[in-house]
Amino acid sequence: MTPVENTASRAGIDWIGICFAVLLTLFIALPLVVVGTWAFTEVWRYPSVIPQQFGLRFWHQTLSRADVWDALTLSLRLTATVTVLSAIICLPAAYAFARMKFPGRNILFLSFLASHAFPKFGLLVAIAGIFLQLGLISTFWGVVLIQLVGTLMLMIWIPVAAFQNVDRRMEEAARDAGATPLRVFWSITLPQAGPTIAAALLLTFVGTFYETEGAWLIGAPEIRTMPVLMITFINNQIVVQYGAVLSVMLWVPSFIALMFARRVVGTGAFARGFGA
Repeated sequence: MTPVENTASRAGIDWIGICFAVLLTLFIALPLVVVGTWAFTEVWRYPSVIPQQFGLRFWHQTLSRADVWDALTLSLRLTATVTVLSAIICLPAAYAFARMKFPGRNILFLSFLASHAFPKFGLLVAIAGIFLQLGLISTFWGVVLIQLVGTLMLMIWIPVAAFQNVDRRMEEAARDAGATPLRVFWSITLPQAGPTIAAALLLTFVGTFYETEGAWLIGAPEIRTMPVLMITFINNQIVVQYGAVLSVMLWVPSFIALMFARRVVGTGAFARGFGA
């Protein structure tokens, strides 16, 4: 390849990257910027490209609504309950998948992907039919159960990788020194797997807090979480800034959680897969 062709090739690659970045900006960043702008806008009339007046008036109005605080309290209760139950159910299962051999282990492990292998809303409709017969529609525990299903894959797969990446030599040395299995787990296994498990719990908490389809289908009309309330504001054409303010409020904890999880859960945690 001649120097001219090589330069043209690099230029072509650069243009591809620029086009890709522009498309990402248009389809991902731009809507976020628009919603964030609406949250701090008091007057924005067509055909003006930029708002005519900025301010915090709609923040005060949104935060003074009783239904917003009721939805926030309910969302936190639901999220905390689902996260605790998911940890109680999934962490022992993850340890068993990572450390024990039993019949059907791999098939059962892969089955946790089943809830994500099919259209989610269709699965929720089928579950809603069962919940209707059990009297769980529009109840707190009905929403807890439907959201718990959505946490299984995350709370199984990530902790399995964490337990698999614990240094077995340190555990064996502790047992050779006379430590009990519980002491080995508490002093060796858990400190090494703990940060990744904490990230899984945090991602589960955030994912449950933002879960909308199950909360709406199973919980409506009695159970209204923050995301459901936000959608209600937008669909009912209540002041658009109310929905924008709630959107920004929902972004903050998600951004913090994802930044923390990104620092803790690296690609190396999953490189070994389930083969260990």
